[in-house]
Amino acid sequence: MTAALSRMVRSELRWVFRRPRTLVALALLSALPLAIGIGIAVSGGPADSTDESLISAVAGNGLVLPIAALSAALFLLLPLTVSMSAADALAGESAHGTLRGLLLAPVGRIRLVVVKSVGVLAVAVAAVALISVVGVATGMVIVGGNGDGVLTLSGSTLSTWPALGRVAIAAAWTVVQLAAIGAIALAVSSVTEHPLVVLAVTVGGLIVTTVLLVIPALGWLHPVLLPTGWPAITDVLRDPVPWDELLTSAYRAACYLVIGISLTLARMTTRDA
Repeated sequence: MTAALSRMVRSELRWVFRRPRTLVALALLSALPLAIGIGIAVSGGPADSTDESLISAVAGNGLVLPIAALSAALFLLLPLTVSMSAADALAGESAHGTLRGLLLAPVGRIRLVVVKSVGVLAVAVAAVALISVVGVATGMVIVGGNGDGVLTLSGSTLSTWPALGRVAIAAAWTVVQLAAIGAIALAVSSVTEHPLVVLAVTVGGLIVTTVLLVIPALGWLHPVLLPTGWPAITDVLRDPVPWDELLTSAYRAACYLVIGISLTLARMTTRDA
């Protein structure tokens, strides 16, 4: 059973990373920190000490670049990439007629959902890893540093290895948020044969929830909306790190993850081949 599952996972990963649109999306995401770094290097000038935005903090702090790029991509580009992978996982297979064969094959429905979930998660991890690695390389080579380490938003400085640790925390936290989006997109993908519907529902829903966050009268709804805690990514650049919002947003994402996977399992285990 274990060997069969591992073979299915390897086959799924080969299929996922051979899709041209997946490779194009990953290439565009990896170009984002490079574009930000070049833009900041060309514009020059130190960051405003009173400005806590990540983009302004990048100047003279190259290792802030990957965190700034993750923050910039989190609200649209990364969710779009993960949603596209989830749309291909089930709705795309259904549209091409290959899902019927998978449902008729002597493979458990739960195992099939696990394999598809691993494929979506792999895309999320690959996207975040590319942004982080390219961001670190671009920040160190093009943007540079202040010589004493990385200046945090709290005014203290971090040496290189602690700063890289903060990048790793931001990357892991971002993967958790994307896993939640992927789970919801996978649930939508399990009930339709049209991949564009998955993209429209997932990304459209994300845009709507982002708009709801700026309406003060709906403050009672904000705690249950997934993007509520996304600005907390800047907290990894404070010293010491305030963990409350980071952990709360991770817990919220875990709840969305459980709901999404549960809905997908419920649909796939009752779906007519």
